[in-house]
Amino acid sequence: MLAVHFGAGNIGRGFIGSLLSQSGYEVVFVDVNTEVVQKLQEKREYRVVIAGDTIEEQIVRNVMALHSQMDAERVIECIANAHIVTTAVGPNVLPYLAPAIAEGLRRRWSVSRTPINIIACENMIGGSAFLKKHVWEHLSAEEQALTDDYAGFPNCAVDRIVPNQKNADPLAVTVEPFFEWVIETKQIVGPLPQITGAHFVNELPPYIERKLFTVNTGHAIAAYVGYCQHRFSIDEAMKDADIRAGVMKALHESGRVLVKKYGWNAEEHQKYIEKIVQRFANPAITDEVTRVGRSPIRKLGANDRLISPAKQYYDLFQEIPFGLVKGIAALLQFDYEEDAEAMELQETIRQWGIEGALSRYAELELEHPLVAAIKAEAAALGKR
Repeated sequence: MLAVHFGAGNIGRGFIGSLLSQSGYEVVFVDVNTEVVQKLQEKREYRVVIAGDTIEEQIVRNVMALHSQMDAERVIECIANAHIVTTAVGPNVLPYLAPAIAEGLRRRWSVSRTPINIIACENMIGGSAFLKKHVWEHLSAEEQALTDDYAGFPNCAVDRIVPNQKNADPLAVTVEPFFEWVIETKQIVGPLPQITGAHFVNELPPYIERKLFTVNTGHAIAAYVGYCQHRFSIDEAMKDADIRAGVMKALHESGRVLVKKYGWNAEEHQKYIEKIVQRFANPAITDEVTRVGRSPIRKLGANDRLISPAKQYYDLFQEIPFGLVKGIAALLQFDYEEDAEAMELQETIRQWGIEGALSRYAELELEHPLVAAIKAEAAALGKR
């Protein structure tokens, strides 16, 4: 079986590519990083270090790599013959993959009607649907009809902490033991893909929100509050009892929203929260707060990890979620100079105040009770 995976970075190698290889696929990585591509072409294998209470090592074999530009023709040919296509490139890069995927499908339909599924494994809601929209732009009406019949674009939720790292071996990658890859079945065409460790569900939104409002919410709050208190890494921040308690408070609030919306068992969800918080505190994974906190404007979005659960909490319970509010206030203090979004956010606050930033980026009306609460908490943090 052949899998084409776009993105040979740490997530691609340490998570998606590793699981595909374990599932029996020959994995063809497609990337623009010439050094990584050449190394994978030479070695045809790499190491994954699983850092938990103990250190384990896996050798991922039966892999190769192609350069997305220099090997464009071979990439298209691989897509035409693949059993599955996956991505881990970042949401903003997905549109740039669409022409090659469309051409690969066009060539595939000229000789075969074998079903294929294309899964965008990105940290976004509806990643595969987003990719499909861009692929559609490069197909004729007839090709679109064939693609509807024989190509699935199932959305998914992915979760594994893979921090930035520098290793003597440029192909080696360190990951946490926990992972979750949830794939929605209703967009799948043909048989379910054979993927070891993947979890297939009929309805993805509850799993998307559970991950977004727990993993992403907690991670972001640990990063932003940690940054305000001059912590270097997430695990260092989580050693601080006050920061840890603040993360737990916010996750109790977002969890209360999820339990109410989906009718979940509160005790079971609390166990999930506790497991997630333990992951953040893993001393074997050093994840810098500046990496986790990057792109604060995106993370301040109305449908993202902080504003969305906070608004839903207020709407459901008519109470201010002070744990989430503190996380939002801390985000507004994120002034890391190497992050372009952080600099833009700070300039917006200088010109238009916190209210203006919340209106522009979070779509919060000036009179919304959360605005006053966030302003008060930001003042309490002492920087504004």
